[in-house]
Amino acid sequence: MVRTTRRNDWGFPRWRGYGSSSEAQQVRLCDRYGCNKAGNCPAPKSPNNPDRWMFCEEHAGEYNRGYDYFEGLTKEEADEREANERRDSSGYKESAHYGWAGSGDGSRSRDEMHALDILGLETDSTFEEAKKAWRKIAKETHPDVNPGNADAAKAFQAGQAAYDVLRVAEERREWKG
Repeated sequence: MVRTTRRNDWGFPRWRGYGSSSEAQQVRLCDRYGCNKAGNCPAPKSPNNPDRWMFCEEHAGEYNRGYDYFEGLTKEEADEREANERRDSSGYKESAHYGWAGSGDGSRSRDEMHALDILGLETDSTFEEAKKAWRKIAKETHPDVNPGNADAAKAFQAGQAAYDVLRVAEERREWKG
């Protein structure tokens, strides 16, 4: 006859913690070969496939570091996919509470990153640097300075649009309403 261990709850079942049973718990190990940690982070085996790898936190981070959502798409296809997804999620607004915290923090949109690229700036540039870069481009490519030059007119319009994107983003971040 098997003797059970003594419990301190006097038989009242609600005093036990939820899920506190005597049976052995089932633990899924990390799917990475040779890893003996618990695999509790799902990762897709391939796009549009319901099958998942189960990695530990360390190997899930390693897996996600190399993941590119737009891999294999041209720039136009990537822009179209992003536009479609933004249209579908138009009811959700990105929080305007958090301002620019520096490069790599994920607070800048794809449009802002493209605008910084047009102005020839780094990702961690400030709005003041963007203003200086815009003024420099405007002085060089303004249609009054280059009459009849279609390329300069296009460069001026692109710079103006890039500056407008960054200006609106900066106003949204600074608004304390």
